[in-house]
Amino acid sequence: MSYRGKHNYLVNTTNYSGYRGKDFSKYSLEDLKSQWKEVLNQGMHGICFSMYEDGQEPGDTITEEQVERRIKILKPYTKWIRSFSCIEGNEHIPRIAQKHGLKNMVGAWLSDDLEKNEQEIEALIQLGKQGYIDIAAVGNEVLYRNELTLEQLLAYIKRVKETLPDVAVGYVDAYYEFSRHPELVEISDIILSNCYPYWEGCHIDDSLNHMQQMFYQATKAAKGKKVIITETGWPSKGGSEVAADSNEENAIRYFINTQKWFQKDNVDIFYFSSFDESWKTGDEGDVGAYWGVWDKNEKLKF
Repeated sequence: MSYRGKHNYLVNTTNYSGYRGKDFSKYSLEDLKSQWKEVLNQGMHGICFSMYEDGQEPGDTITEEQVERRIKILKPYTKWIRSFSCIEGNEHIPRIAQKHGLKNMVGAWLSDDLEKNEQEIEALIQLGKQGYIDIAAVGNEVLYRNELTLEQLLAYIKRVKETLPDVAVGYVDAYYEFSRHPELVEISDIILSNCYPYWEGCHIDDSLNHMQQMFYQATKAAKGKKVIITETGWPSKGGSEVAADSNEENAIRYFINTQKWFQKDNVDIFYFSSFDESWKTGDEGDVGAYWGVWDKNEKLKF
């Protein structure tokens, strides 16, 4: 989750790419589901790995068997896997993903728990030294959550860069944080940007354009460094966020448009997320449980 804000957005045509999105007005829901499956079968650049089954939550230790089962489900549809932590079973993700021929963006989860941060950083470094990391993400939205200072975060990033000189290292946060903190751009090898039109209350009709504006803002801040969209998605069920409605049709439309855009403009996107996770309702309300491409029973939704 990135930024929640009650705003009204005007479509900005000056920063449109060549792809303005598909006209869905003449399609039934069944037609949309068929197109969704067709686009999914063409393959994604990357997807965020959902770790937890029903009854599980962060803090639980997850087995290799569970990770491997889910990696096997995702393998036919993606080139990259993004993981969010390096402990409590998360360390199995990059090892198993690499075994199945997938590339890895591996995250160390940072918070205000400094002792646990040490465990995460040391585990990230170990995985990097073992050759399992293609991109290292040192922290995820820790500035957005106000759990570390910028100086603390920069120190962690510097430490990982110095220890893993052959691995691309960056930090994941909402797109606007890189405009606010040029120090993040300076220290990072790569800019890792979360872009959620849904959380900014954007109507589905304007969502692709608004996500493109987010990407362009991060690109401008990046000053020539590569920008990857590390999270974007749309929930298939639940409440609404201003003009952003959570339902199957909107989730399908958003997925199709983002995937078509990345294919056309060669933008690297990690879609959020792979499987529905019930535990996420605590942080995000009812929509938190419905961000997956697959449902909580590991079945494709559409």
